[in-house]
Amino acid sequence: MNFVNKLTNIRYANQHQKETEFWDVEGILHNQKFKFDLRPLKNNAKAGSFKTKADKIVYDIKDQYIIVDVEELHKHLKNNSLKVVQLEDLLSNLEWNIVLPK
Repeated sequence: MNFVNKLTNIRYANQHQKETEFWDVEGILHNQKFKFDLRPLKNNAKAGSFKTKADKIVYDIKDQYIIVDVEELHKHLKNNSLKVVQLEDLLSNLEWNIVLPK
């Protein structure tokens, strides 16, 4: 199953938005509209940007999707002077996370 199938009122980013705003799809999840960064992991890592217009980052992991709040992630990175974090650490250190089964 594709993560986008979990959304309603779907709108895809155009190429310019993907390249400059760093989001892929907008849709409603749990009765709220968000922009999602769906870029895949590369070498077990996901690059990000503080310039993103995405509200949430989606990690596609084995049999689940892990959704992390971008604003909270950025605060965590800045407050702890981090450039690299493990997904497991984010799940235990950030308050706004959703784990959805595929």
